[in-house]
Amino acid sequence: MRIQPPVFKTSRLILKPVSITDIPAYQKYFVDFEVIRFLSSAVPWPYPENGVEYFLENLILPRQGIDRWCFGIYLQTKPDELIGCVDLWREPRPENRGFWLGRPFWGQGLMTEAVGPVTEYAFSELGFDVLYFSNALGNLASRRVKEKSGATLLGIRPASFVSSEFTEAELWELKKEKWMESKRIISEF
Repeated sequence: MRIQPPVFKTSRLILKPVSITDIPAYQKYFVDFEVIRFLSSAVPWPYPENGVEYFLENLILPRQGIDRWCFGIYLQTKPDELIGCVDLWREPRPENRGFWLGRPFWGQGLMTEAVGPVTEYAFSELGFDVLYFSNALGNLASRRVKEKSGATLLGIRPASFVSSEFTEAELWELKKEKWMESKRIISEF
């Protein structure tokens, strides 16, 4: 059964399901080696010209609201321009959540603010008991987002990324009980 993902508002952001109309902004902010280099080597580089369109039309939208929930991140001051995404999926591979943010928006705490409502939705509405996260060993910004949400580092495993400088990934776990304790600390939403 398909359930339309909700829209969330935080102090600075709007999170809403991605759509075909987001393709130009998605392309503008995602197709940047500095953004993509931390992602799995399953993501092609150089990124194909129609890669964003193909990804949304064939991988995201057909599963949206069934076993995948992809939320676009928009500034409240520019509610029609996607600047990043938080992607959540039911089956871990090994993670349940991924995210990216356009480079002009780094270092402002926006991703910590964005993952809060999505994490709450996963636990309170979608019935997750645990979420698994992963990031390239050395991606300190991604690591900090996980630490701030109360996730526990499970270990390090070999992995390949778009940038060959990264050869290992950190694997994290966030249990529902730990989230309930930690979310009191996250005041952005």
